[in-house]
This record gives sequence, C-alpha cells and structure tokens, in this order.
Amino acid sequence: MRYLHTMLRVRNLDAALDFYCNKLGLTEVRRRVDDKNKYTLVFLAAPADKDIVERGPKGREEPLVELTYNWDTEDYGEARYFGHLAYEVDDIYATCERLMKAGVTINRPPRDGNMAFVRSPDKHSIELLQKGAALPPKEPWASMPNTGKW
Repeated sequence: MRYLHTMLRVRNLDAALDFYCNKLGLTEVRRRVDDKNKYTLVFLAAPADKDIVERGPKGREEPLVELTYNWDTEDYGEARYFGHLAYEVDDIYATCERLMKAGVTINRPPRDGNMAFVRSPDKHSIELLQKGAALPPKEPWASMPNTGKW
C-alpha cells in the first residue's frame, strides 16, 4: 500500500489555486476536466516532493493534494471532519510572514517555533511544521493570539 493523494472539495477553483499555488507554494502537476460529469480535478505537489512525483508511475503520482471542483453550486459546509494537511517547512517564521503578507490569516501562530495553522479559502486546515528542531521563540509570533478556527 502507498499513499497517493488527499482530495479536497473546493468552491472556487481560482481562489483555491491562488491559495495553494501562489501563496502556499504548491505546484500543479496534473489536471483533469470532465465536461460530461461537470467537474475539474487539479493535482498539486509540494516543492520538495516534485522529484518523488516525477519518479513515480504516471497517472498515479504521489504524494499529492487533489483539488476537486464540482461545477454545481452545492454547499459542502466547513467539512471539519476532514482534519488537516501537514507540510514541513524550512523556516516557519519566514513562511508565516510570507503568508501574512499575501493576506492569509495565521489562525494558530508559531509561538513555539515549531507549529502553525492556516486555513484555505474553503476552510481546510493546513498545519505547518518546522523542519528539524523548533526555532527559538521570537516576536511577533510568541505573543500573537489564535485567530478563528484551526
């Protein structure tokens, strides 16, 4: 058995791609548009996983995030039963600062130099974890309160 992908339903594909690609830094590796069944699938990879994706079998690449955009207007709610995606980052403070400057709310700031949470436009929780040992606590993160749900 091997992990392939996590599927996330999105309400607005453009907003989701802006968040996951332009702000979070993932890269689109495959797209499937199904006119008959009225949906679009977009598969994304993290930058450090691109070599794993390229070495894997075509059509079943991993590890990926699959954004599923159904063309209907059904409201899926917050889908909090999903849990979260987790990504390891080289510098949690720099990552959170870059996301904040891009307009992303840091719901759980990296007060401990190790972990933070943000949410996508579709309210999916994204956990960011510091690669290696936690960074020493520093401001403004150390005293920043939680915002919203994470």
